[in-house]
Amino acid sequence: MKAAVLERLGNLRVQEVPDPELDPDSALVRVEAVAICGSDIRIFHHGNPRVQPPAIIGHEIAGVVVDVGKNVTRVKPGNRVAIGADVPCGQCPWCRNGLGNNCRINYAIGYQIPGGFAQFIKLPKLVLDEGPVTPFGDSLSFAEAALAEPLGCVIHGLELAQMGLGKTVVIIGLGPVGCMLIEVARLMGAGKIIAAQRSRRRLEMARAFGADVYVATEEEDLVSRCLAETGGEGADVVMTACGAVEAHEQAIEMVAHRGVVNLFGGLPKTARPMSVLSNTIHYKECFVTGSHGCVPRHHEMAVRLLESGRIRVKELISHHFSLDQIEKAFSVAESREGMKVVIHPNG
Repeated sequence: MKAAVLERLGNLRVQEVPDPELDPDSALVRVEAVAICGSDIRIFHHGNPRVQPPAIIGHEIAGVVVDVGKNVTRVKPGNRVAIGADVPCGQCPWCRNGLGNNCRINYAIGYQIPGGFAQFIKLPKLVLDEGPVTPFGDSLSFAEAALAEPLGCVIHGLELAQMGLGKTVVIIGLGPVGCMLIEVARLMGAGKIIAAQRSRRRLEMARAFGADVYVATEEEDLVSRCLAETGGEGADVVMTACGAVEAHEQAIEMVAHRGVVNLFGGLPKTARPMSVLSNTIHYKECFVTGSHGCVPRHHEMAVRLLESGRIRVKELISHHFSLDQIEKAFSVAESREGMKVVIHPNG
């Protein structure tokens, strides 16, 4: 089969590799769509301790089951399936209690387990027993189904932030994840959504998702605007969907008393340490959390929301490429020319 192999940092080469070998407890999926995530770009440039080149990365996946081992019952040939990233080990206390994204091993597709930038992907026993593999119907395109993975992360993040009816939420960063946060926050009952983005161009692209207030942070101070929009109280929930430490610091300044800040977006290794006045947290009695990844129930919830049409992601998909064009696809994703870039390995 053909796959894009990360041979070393900065080198992703499309080549012929052996077809995955099916065993009695595994399944084989033909990959129809795999979206590029920001973490794929970070792995490409900076690596990851869980990724040992040569490796096949990519974890926002949808495809069709083409074969299964004799012991497999979870899926069958012909099933259209969305595949997520985090795979619980199933044995540790975190995984046994439904918190597999906190597993110390932290298995993930596209990390220790070969990923989706290939024509086929093997789902081993651990993935089929414990992982995010969710069948979906013909009403949903493969490209949209692939985005169930980041959507599951959004659902998880807003759960941790105690999102609820009538709350005011600030979302900093309006890339694909920021736009999904708008959609899910609204579905969870947000009373007012303030959406912020540094660049005016991407902010304008995000207007289709219907936040109540849009703030271009290159042009005005976000903390001041947030306080003005909330009568001086601040926001009940602040989600940082960007990789800027300044956004993390601003989030604590603009959150309301007893509010929640979720440091959703990870920072590059080169970022300076976050600097906050701890008394701000102390006197506000606010809560500061982070979230990363999700667990299989979030992935299944995401697929069902996409199937129902209650969450839109089709508008986020701005570019489509073949597997042979993966270098160009990564370049487009990194340049932020559009929103979500999808590769079709068998297209």
